[in-house]
Amino acid sequence: MLYLKQLQVGPMENFVYLIGDKNKRECVMVDPAWDVPQVLRAAESDGMKVTGGLVTHTHFDHVNGVENLLQATAGKIYVHKSESEFLKGMKTHLEPVDSGYCLKVGDIEITFLHTPGHTPGSQCFLVNQRLVSGDTLFINACGRCDLPGGNPEQMYSSLQRLSKLPDDVILLPGHNYADDPTSTLGKEKRNNPYYQCRSLKDFLAFRMGY
Repeated sequence: MLYLKQLQVGPMENFVYLIGDKNKRECVMVDPAWDVPQVLRAAESDGMKVTGGLVTHTHFDHVNGVENLLQATAGKIYVHKSESEFLKGMKTHLEPVDSGYCLKVGDIEITFLHTPGHTPGSQCFLVNQRLVSGDTLFINACGRCDLPGGNPEQMYSSLQRLSKLPDDVILLPGHNYADDPTSTLGKEKRNNPYYQCRSLKDFLAFRMGY
């Protein structure tokens, strides 16, 4: 049985997620940051053991708690291979991955989707018709492309790739930037202004102003 918990932490309204197998009582932490002990306590109160971590991308606000997590667990940190170099001093604990990688947590399978654009190694996690999207896709928005490593053309392609997922997939974004903490891909395809751009040219004009 799927276990999934969404917790808001830190000054930038980050969402940290716990995903795992409720029957086996084990889970992983997505984007360990800001207050890892709080998230660990939340898992413990649910009778769950955190066995590792997943990273959507390596911006500071999403990974500043990785070392705290590694102090609490001997598990692996799964990061896209193009950004593993940015997590220093923890090589033996890192598991560089690529798109299509599948991780089993108990009997729950998590599929990794490479979605560059916000950063070169941005990735989303698909599990039981739920998409943890990091800073790629927000509710009624998408991630910035003007920071170092950002690429608006890649962001457009990544959003198009996600749009091919079923409408009933639940969207779980990386920040609490909307009135509701979750959405669905169907709602985003209908309402998100970035999904109303019908071409790359339209997207660049709307997102980047050119």
